Amino acid sequence: MRVAAIDVGTNSTRLLVAEDGAGGLRSVDRRLTITRLGEGVDAHRKLSPDALKRTFDSIADYAAACGEYGVERMRVTGTSAVRDAENRHVFFDGVKRLTGTDAEMLSGQTEARTTFAGVRSDLDDPEQILVVDIGGGSTEFISGRAEPENLASLDFGCVRMLEKHLHSDPPTQDELQSLRAEVTDAIQEISGSLEVSPATRLVGVAGTVTQLATLKAGLPTHDADVVHHSVLTHGDVRLLARRLGTLPITQRRRVTGLEPGRADVIVAGAEILLCVLEAFDAGEIVVSERDILDGLVLQMIREEE
Repeated sequence: MRVAAIDVGTNSTRLLVAEDGAGGLRSVDRRLTITRLGEGVDAHRKLSPDALKRTFDSIADYAAACGEYGVERMRVTGTSAVRDAENRHVFFDGVKRLTGTDAEMLSGQTEARTTFAGVRSDLDDPEQILVVDIGGGSTEFISGRAEPENLASLDFGCVRMLEKHLHSDPPTQDELQSLRAEVTDAIQEISGSLEVSPATRLVGVAGTVTQLATLKAGLPTHDADVVHHSVLTHGDVRLLARRLGTLPITQRRRVTGLEPGRADVIVAGAEILLCVLEAFDAGEIVVSERDILDGLVLQMIREEE
């Protein structure tokens, strides 16, 4: 059976087409487009016409690809930006019109559980892990072994923190410190409930983490085969955050391996990741290319079975 999931995040819209093969789940196509649906949502609580157009254009392209691949079942999900927007009905109406499918608005906890399932799908590690999903509008934390045991969804992400704190180009130290203080305070409030031990392995998913891993590896463009299960140390993240944070946006866009669409949000994302490592006293984080998309398609396949 061939299925597809479209995940509409605050910063990007992504597609995974997959099928159930003899060796397990097989990826047929995986795509990502920077659509920035959450632009201005933190301040205005509305999805802007421009952001909706960018997102709908991407969804239309993905829906056409699904038709070409003979997809039998599709899911479209909205996360933080959709949850926060007062005019979210415009998003739901547009998705229905373009795909014939009713979009789902995932709660922070459902998003976290689905992401954990995706990460676990190819991670052979019986010990406890803490999955960290830095999105555009929110960040999810999920701890557990075979199944998620504790989770939290916090209202900070790379787009939200950029718009809220980083107004200078490049950001000032006061702006960076303001961002760090908000993120650190929020993590401290929930860290005890996650029951993370010193032996817990941190696993990072989503664009900030994979982008930083791409830069560390010196790749000219993102390569999932190289990045998947690579490791970012605390020192790596600190060095990259410092390097990127001192460059104006025009120079950041010319950094080899840095996707131009992430040039404005990568500083906020790197600072968030640095705060996470410091809050949990972690020396490193494992990078995973498996995430909520993989969890969504696994659910569909299991439901059919």
